[in-house]
Order: sequence, then C-alpha cells, then structure tokens
Amino acid sequence: MSILSGKHILLGITAGIAAYKTAHLVRLFIKAGAHVKVVMTPASKDFITPLTLSTLSKNPVYSSFFNDDDALPDGTQENPIWNNHVELGLWADIFIIAPATANTMAKMANGVCDNLLLATYLSAKCPVYFAPAMDLDMYKHQSTKSSFETLKTFGNIMIPATSGELASGLVGEGRMAEPEAIVLFIEQNVLDQLPLKGKKVLITAGPTYEAIDPVRFIGNHSSGKMGFEISKAAANLGAEVILISGPTHETVSLSLIKVIKVMSAAQMYAAANEHFESVDIAILSAAVADYRPKHVSDIKIKKKDPSFNIELEKTQDILKSLGQIKSHQFLVGFALETNNELENAKGKLKAKNLNLIVLNSLKDDGAGFGGASNKVTFITDTQDIIAHDLKSKKDVATDLMNQIIKQIHA
Repeated sequence: MSILSGKHILLGITAGIAAYKTAHLVRLFIKAGAHVKVVMTPASKDFITPLTLSTLSKNPVYSSFFNDDDALPDGTQENPIWNNHVELGLWADIFIIAPATANTMAKMANGVCDNLLLATYLSAKCPVYFAPAMDLDMYKHQSTKSSFETLKTFGNIMIPATSGELASGLVGEGRMAEPEAIVLFIEQNVLDQLPLKGKKVLITAGPTYEAIDPVRFIGNHSSGKMGFEISKAAANLGAEVILISGPTHETVSLSLIKVIKVMSAAQMYAAANEHFESVDIAILSAAVADYRPKHVSDIKIKKKDPSFNIELEKTQDILKSLGQIKSHQFLVGFALETNNELENAKGKLKAKNLNLIVLNSLKDDGAGFGGASNKVTFITDTQDIIAHDLKSKKDVATDLMNQIIKQIHA
C-alpha cells in the first residue's frame, strides 16, 4: 500500500496539451488509495473533459466559482452554488498542479487570482507541487525560470519537466513528467518529510499459543488489533517496521511493514531478541503468555480420566530481556491491569527499564481485548502521567507514536 493511501489529493489542471495525461494520473492516485478531487482552469476543459475526470475521481470537478449546471437560458444563475476555494484548500493534504503552464505559474508567482484554481492555490495550507509543461523555448525563458524560483521560495515543490518530443514537433526539455514519475516523486518527497524516516521500529502484537498437545493450547483473548494499528501508524510516519505477530486474523499490506509470524512465547522471544539490536524503537504490545505447559504431549490427550492436571512453568520475559540489553533503543511496554493500575504500571516501567509504558484497565468499558477502542494512560520514565479518553485503537496508535516522537526529541 502506498504512503499516499488515505490522503486527500487535489489535482489542479491548466490549459496545456499535457492535460490529456491527467486521466491516468487520477487513476494512479486512486490506485494508491488516495481520495482525489480535481479543479480545472476554464481553458483546460478544451484539452480534457470534466466528465472523464469526474468519473475517474468519483468526485465533482470544479472549474468556476459557481456551478454552471444552474445557469438559465440567458446565462444568469437563479440559485447559484458557490464553489468554495477555501474549503477545497483546507480539504487537501496535497495539492498538485499538473500540467503547470507558464501562464498559470506566472500568476501563482505574482498573486494573480482570476480563476478558481488560483484562488484555491492562494488558500491552500498543504504542500503544493507543480509539474511544468511547455515548449522548450518557453521552458528556458528567463521569465519562466523566474517563476520557478519564486514558487520555490514560497515552499512549493517543483517536479521538473523531462526532455522528449514536444507538441510543436521539436525535441527538448519541457515535457511534463509522466504520471508514474509524478506519483513516485510525491511518494518519495512525502516519505522524506516524515518524522520517522530512516528509523526502524520493532512491534510485537497479538497473543501467544502455548501447546498442550498437537490440538490444544493455552492462550488469551488478544486480537492483535492494537499492535497492527501501531505498526500502521509507525509506517505512515516513515518508519521501517518489523511486526512480530502471534496468531491473529489481522492483516496489513503497507510496504514498509515486514510481518514475522510466530506461535509461542519462545518463538516471539527469539524473534524479538534477534532483531532488537538493529532497531531504534521497540513497542511490545503483544499479550504474551506468562506460563506454558512444562510437558507437551506428542499425541492428542484422550478424555478418559475424571480430572486432568497441567504443570506450568514460566515463559521467558521478552520485555525484561530487552530492557536488560538496550543501548540506544527507545523501549515501550504495555500493562493491562485489573487493580492498583498506576502502581503496578510504574513498577513495571522501572523493573523492565522502559522509556514509556501504556496502561489500560479491564475495568474501563470499551477497553481491552478484541474491541475496536481502547482507553490508555501513558507513563514516562520521568514519571509524567498522560491520561487519554476512550478512543479508537487507530487514534490510540497515533497518540502513542506522537508521544514517542515527543520524548525522543525532548
């Protein structure tokens, strides 16, 4: 899954022959999992139809301040609907103007606002990319170069044109980057700006199953949802994630996440210790079994005796073992408590040499195993206590990653 998944992308189209490529560009953004809206200059509709772009984006296409659909025969509008450029600018996570003609770029550089696209540009709060497209002499003209430089000083990001055959029949620089190259450029640029770019994160998730015999086991009700949401939140912040998961129905498809599947506490212990040295952050959210059967039968145990006893032994403490060997790593643990919650969590924080512990209680409605929500309290290694309201596990994961980043950069 692309880093653009879930992003709101506003595509601005100006009047250049390269506008024909924007149909494919919209499809690529949609394929990447983004939500796409299109705003066009009036003249750009001579090069590609709004109907095509609306069909592909599954959203209305905007090209004027008022909807043309409400026009009366004399051209006036009885109840005109205003297309709010401010709302469009606020909606967007990313604004990409492609093709960006010399005319539009000059207006952008000088604050000229004579159409909806330019008004939206001046209202945008998000990163703005522009992909120039024009003939080679126009591309090299000093006034065009001046527009490039001015827009860069505004913080706008240029996707350079390439060399190739142009609409004039000449061959040279000025051809708009291909849609695949534009998407790749934006993905890489977004990734480079993320706060965990270059960081490696280890996450454990789900339950462990401790075998009694070939068909029976000791386990718990953990679904793995929390750990999987944390892994997605970390990857969306640019981190390379190693997700060690016990048995679960949860799945993830982000390219930055490598999933290692395990069954038992011993297997999770081995995997966590194998990868710990290479990571910057470790978040142990798995519900690891504290005990396992001391003796495991090779064959199915028959139901023949009126009672059956299982002798248990302690499993290896994964969190404690990592706390003992940590050097540069930021280590996070979880504490699920039913009584004396704060005291028990603080004790675990200290005993296991953690930087942060996430406390949740089975007493809280909507929290704990299996559900889509959780209610947590963060306790830091400086004894700060940050309590959160009941939230979706996705939002809890976001809060957790933000807390980790805050502590790392403190």
